[in-house]
Amino acid sequence: MKICRYDNNRLGIVEGDEVLDVSKALSVIPQPGWPIPQGDPLIVNFKRVLAAAKKLAPRAKSKPLAKVRLRAPVPNPGKIIGAPINYNDHIAESIKDPGIAHGRTNIQKGIGDWGLFLKASSSLIGFGEEIRLRWPDRRNDHEVELALVIGRRGNKIPKEKALGYVCAYSIGLDMTVRGPELQCFRKSIDTYSVLGPWLVTADEIGDPNDLDLSIMVNGELRQNSNTKYLVYNVERLIEFASAMYTLHPGDIIMTGTPAGVSPVKPGDVLHAYVEGVGGSDIRIAPAYA
Repeated sequence: MKICRYDNNRLGIVEGDEVLDVSKALSVIPQPGWPIPQGDPLIVNFKRVLAAAKKLAPRAKSKPLAKVRLRAPVPNPGKIIGAPINYNDHIAESIKDPGIAHGRTNIQKGIGDWGLFLKASSSLIGFGEEIRLRWPDRRNDHEVELALVIGRRGNKIPKEKALGYVCAYSIGLDMTVRGPELQCFRKSIDTYSVLGPWLVTADEIGDPNDLDLSIMVNGELRQNSNTKYLVYNVERLIEFASAMYTLHPGDIIMTGTPAGVSPVKPGDVLHAYVEGVGGSDIRIAPAYA
């Protein structure tokens, strides 16, 4: 099933080129007390919401997908986890391109030595919004990735059980300002984390370690690869992340980007694609004043 959040926080099932309005399914989410427990409420109650949505679908009103504004399908992730240089070809291009490396000499060591990084949840938007360049005088790159949505709490998860903690998959764009600063600083800018265009429930993705992914800029193919080339595959990433962080429902893991990263500018249109999820456009907007 494809689940989206659109317009003014409506909940939809995506079927072909239509969106079925199943917003009434959100009524099964209990009102939280205070302090609010960790975990995105939609994802905490994901199974209940999906069951209610399925019952509503046959009688639901529909709208053309092209007529709705798609929002980030997980509105309140506790954390967004990034996996740096997790494709060997991206390691190679980072070593060769000084605009990516910025003098760093340990890039060839890869993710095992670099570890993971966190992106601010305030940077998250959906494909119906716009990426707004914060530092137009610096190089701003696109990075297309497979995104995992964690469905239940887990800590020190063994890789053999890791996929059981994923409730959905999506497309992630890890937009990046190049420079010498820490990754969490350069990648946490408002609008620099894109998720969507919807969630695909985990049961619909056979093998997350064998999915094509790509991105085009103004119709020109820039990145084109497959998740089978991940250095740390999906299960290993979950094991690695949960060894350091307790994972909560709604946490997002961006699995890393392949070679082909390149600068973008205002007016560019990106088309991101992940096999099994689909594809969607997003526009680069003029810089903040």
